[in-house]
Amino acid sequence: MARRDPPKSRTASKELRRQQLIDSTIDSIALRGFSETTMANVAEGAGLSRGIVNFHFQSKDNLFEETLRYLAEEYRSVWQRALEGAGSDAATRLEALVAAEFHPQVCSRKKIAVWFAFLGEAKSRPTYREICGLRDREHRNVVDGLCAAIERDGGYGQGRAEQVARSLAAMIDGFWLDQLIVPEVCSRETACETALAFLGLVFPKHFPIRDRSAA
Repeated sequence: MARRDPPKSRTASKELRRQQLIDSTIDSIALRGFSETTMANVAEGAGLSRGIVNFHFQSKDNLFEETLRYLAEEYRSVWQRALEGAGSDAATRLEALVAAEFHPQVCSRKKIAVWFAFLGEAKSRPTYREICGLRDREHRNVVDGLCAAIERDGGYGQGRAEQVARSLAAMIDGFWLDQLIVPEVCSRETACETALAFLGLVFPKHFPIRDRSAA
């Protein structure tokens, strides 16, 4: 007898429960911190049994690793969607990437708190470093390429593209930290506009600084 595929509803239920547990892990790390998050409170937050957590992830380490992978893939999906909708112009694509950094799906106090929690553990956990490193390298390569293309197109002088890309990344990291610590000081919108203003200083032909007071 031919083997039947599982009913779609059963597959959907399994995927839904897995996602519920990952979402609960994100909530718990944001609320309690890394060390205080347990399989028990993840299960409780998801409204599921401890046995369900064990069934899907087997261990706390696996649960945390898959949660980090989910966050990395979510981040990647957000900026790749932004690129897909930006056309072929390098400056437009770079502006779309900057805006994606402050998309509420990834740039929320909860998600940022969890990212920093994982980064704090990455020193002693090679798997975390690998996941975070892959996420950063892929994004960095795209930004480097766009900055280099803008540099060539604008005749800004060679050799600054990588410095601009690193400075932009450091600025965005700082704004993410602001969103976590002092969100009332700088909104996502203001942070995005400030990052674009920086690009206007180094690539003025491609990022003309706008008069925000007229907006």
